[in-house]
Amino acid sequence: MRITSLVLASLSGLALAACANQTSPSAPPGSVSGSTAADRDGDGIVDGYYTSDGMYHPNYTPPPPPPVSPHGERG
Repeated sequence: MRITSLVLASLSGLALAACANQTSPSAPPGSVSGSTAADRDGDGIVDGYYTSDGMYHPNYTPPPPPPVSPHGERG
């Protein structure tokens, strides 16, 4: 009985280990290697990142360009 349960536990551990992801996921574009993503306001969107020295760096999104006037310039 004891050997059967040990064999069963060993085989189930091996089966689960075979399903484990062996490669780390690739970092998203624009990320800094060695940094940790930060979601400061809790909305599920990454707001910035922390570097290994503990400094927070917010993500910067440039403002949208001004709208183009359909009338053109007047001279």
